[in-house]
Amino acid sequence: MRTFQKVGPLRAFVRGIRAEGRSVGFVPTMGALHEGHISLFRRAKSDCDLVVVSIFVNPKQFGPNEDLDRYPTDIQRDLQIASNESVGALFQPDVDEIYPAGFQTVVDVPALSTPLEGAHRPGHFQGVATVVTKLLNIVRADRVYFGQKDYQQLLIVERLVRDLNIATEVVSVPTARDEDGLALSSRNVYLSPTERSSATILFRAIRAAEDYVESGGCNSADLHAKLTELISQEPGASIEYVALVDPEELSPVDSLEGRLTLLALAVRIGKTRLIDNTLLAPPGVPKARHRNSRG
Repeated sequence: MRTFQKVGPLRAFVRGIRAEGRSVGFVPTMGALHEGHISLFRRAKSDCDLVVVSIFVNPKQFGPNEDLDRYPTDIQRDLQIASNESVGALFQPDVDEIYPAGFQTVVDVPALSTPLEGAHRPGHFQGVATVVTKLLNIVRADRVYFGQKDYQQLLIVERLVRDLNIATEVVSVPTARDEDGLALSSRNVYLSPTERSSATILFRAIRAAEDYVESGGCNSADLHAKLTELISQEPGASIEYVALVDPEELSPVDSLEGRLTLLALAVRIGKTRLIDNTLLAPPGVPKARHRNSRG
């Protein structure tokens, strides 16, 4: 595995790989690697000749009261995981390499960044969109891989790739889950054993929603009330949002009948903020999104 801290040498390395006619897959991460990241590495490896992984904790996507200072890091463990998974190149820049003195450009996708996470984390997606655009322009991979757990982020990346004509295909990979259904996240390490058990309420709510739709239920307000009651009964759980929205525009839906609907959840378990989602498909409606995106 080759490691890089600077943009220039990484670009030259990837350019050489592509000049040989070999394909390049890219997985951007903030480190604290887990099985969810590994599922992205393996998908990229199955599709491409070379896998590039970045590890960069992006300060611009953290608000003033968020957990930037205590975000979990273990670079030696991350390097070992990446090496074990046959990652070909690892990009580990410092902040000044990504945001040099005088940096002032931002990338914003306002309509998709406003609801859900955007309403609770102002400025978060502007930071995400800016760093992802930079990384895509640095690596210039054939494909970039994102997990569906961060659904709104995935949607925003797809949109900016189309709007800015970035020649990288965005590939979405299903959410990786633990055996009890909890979506894998670097922040799960914050949970105490009791909180870890309570955190499964997000997946239990997803299952309840899927059962509701599969049994013919289609009233958005009714389902919202059922899920809110279910989650509220879990000790230590505090709801930030339970949302039923259009999976492309993120606008609220009144009825789930005859359409694909995104259920998005944000719940605090103790002090730890967790998100999850699923696509709800009534009988006869395919449970699939649109095609992968390329600019």
